[in-house]
Amino acid sequence: MAGALSVLLALASGLALRLWMLKKFFDLNGDPLVYGSLAKNLLLHGRYALNEGGGVLAPTLIRLPGYPLFLALCFRLFGMENYASAAWAQIPLELAGCLLLADFARRIAPAPLGTGAAHCTLWLAALCPFTAIYAIQPMTEAPTCFAIALALWSAARFRARPGWAAALGFTLAVTMAALLRPDGALVAVALAPALLMGLGRGPGEGSISSQELVRMAVVCVLLALMPFAAWGWRNWKVFHVFQPLAPTRATDPGESYDPGWDRWVRSWCLDFVCTSEIVWNVPQGTLEICKLPARAFDSPAQYAQTARLVADYNVNKELTPEIDARFDKLAGERIAAHPLRYYLWLPLGRMADMWLRPRVENLPIEQDWWNYGRHKVDSCISWAYAGLNALFLLLGVAGMLFVRPRFRWAILAYFLMRSAMLTTFASTETRYTLECFPMLFALGGIALYRLTNTVLLPVFRVKTPGGRG
Repeated sequence: MAGALSVLLALASGLALRLWMLKKFFDLNGDPLVYGSLAKNLLLHGRYALNEGGGVLAPTLIRLPGYPLFLALCFRLFGMENYASAAWAQIPLELAGCLLLADFARRIAPAPLGTGAAHCTLWLAALCPFTAIYAIQPMTEAPTCFAIALALWSAARFRARPGWAAALGFTLAVTMAALLRPDGALVAVALAPALLMGLGRGPGEGSISSQELVRMAVVCVLLALMPFAAWGWRNWKVFHVFQPLAPTRATDPGESYDPGWDRWVRSWCLDFVCTSEIVWNVPQGTLEICKLPARAFDSPAQYAQTARLVADYNVNKELTPEIDARFDKLAGERIAAHPLRYYLWLPLGRMADMWLRPRVENLPIEQDWWNYGRHKVDSCISWAYAGLNALFLLLGVAGMLFVRPRFRWAILAYFLMRSAMLTTFASTETRYTLECFPMLFALGGIALYRLTNTVLLPVFRVKTPGGRG
C-alpha cells in the first residue's frame, strides 16, 4: 500500500510540475517552428519540405522524419499549428518513461536494493526540472528520453527472460530514438552488446538457444534498418546523395556553407553565452566585437585585424565567400599559434560546459549567471540549478562506482561515446547531454536508496529501551 502511494504521489508531483511549466515557459522559437513547417507541409501538400519566399516549397533532409511525423499526427488530431497538443502528448509520455526507468532500476540494482531503488529513481525522474521543461517544448528531447527509457527497460527484460516481446520492444525503442535524432543510434550501439552478452547458453530461464538468438538478431536488425532504408532512398531520389540519417551540419545538398566562419568560431567559442549571443546571430544579425571573449584575440594586432573583418561583415551582414575566406585565414593563424587549444582544450571545454552548466536555457533569465551583481535573483536560480545538476551527476557516478549495478558498462560506454561526440560540436547547448539523464536517474536512484538505507538511516536511528530501533 505504501509503495503504491509513493508511486501515485511521484506521478502526481511530476504532472503538477510539468503543468506549471507548460503554463509558465511554453515557447515556440527556433526548432519547433522548423518541425512545425515540415509537419504542415506533410499534411497540406504531402511533401517533406520547408517554406521558402513566395510560398515555394523546398525539399529538405536537414531533419529526420520522426518528430515532424509526430507533430503532424498532433496537428491532424487537435488542429493545424496546435503546438500545445504536442506538449499535452509528451507529458504523459515522459511520465510513462519515468515508470519504465523505475522498473529498469529495480531490475539492475543488487537484489536487496531493487524496490527502494525503483521508488528513488521514480522520484528523481518525475521531479527533475531539466527533463520536465522539455516535456512542454515541441522538440525532440522528451520523446527521445522516453525512447531511451523504453530501450533500457526492454534490454533489462530481455536479459532476465529473453523473448520476442522484449527484443521487439528494444528494436522499436532504438529505432524511434534514431528517427528522432541521428545521435539516438548511440543507444543501440551501447546497449546491444550488453543485451546479447552471455546469452545463447542453451535452454532455461535467462538463456536462449543460439539459433533463436541469431534469428531474433537478424529480424530485429532488418526491422530497425527499414525506416532508414526508406529515408535514404527518398534522399537519393530527391537529392542524389547517400544520407540515411541527417547531415551533421544541418544543410541541404547545394546549400551554402561557411567553413571559414565555423573554423574561426571553433578557435574561441567555449560556452552557451557565446553560442546564443554570437554564433546564432550570424549571418543576418550584427556581430558585436565587444561581445567576443578575450580568448578570441591573441594579440593587439589580431584584435585590430578581427575588428576590421567584423566591420566589413556588418556592412551587409552576410558571410560572402570573400569574408568567409578572411575568417578562415584568421582561424588558421590562431590554430597554428595554439594547436592544442584548438584541437584539445576548447573541445574538452565545450563538452564540460554542456555537462556542467546550469540548465536554465529555457527559463526567462539572464544567461551570464556568474555576474551576481547585475542580476542577483537570476544568478541565485542559476547557481541552484548548477548545484542540482551536480547532484544528479554525483549520484550517477556513485551508483556506477559504488553500487555497481548490471548494465553499468553499457551505460558508461554510452556516456563516453556521447561525450566524445560533443567534442566535435562548434557550439554548446546543455540539451545535448539531456539524453544521458534517463541513465543518470536509474544510477542515481540506486545510489540514493543505498545511501539512505545503509548510511543515513543507521545514523539517525534511535534505539528503544528494548534495544530495537
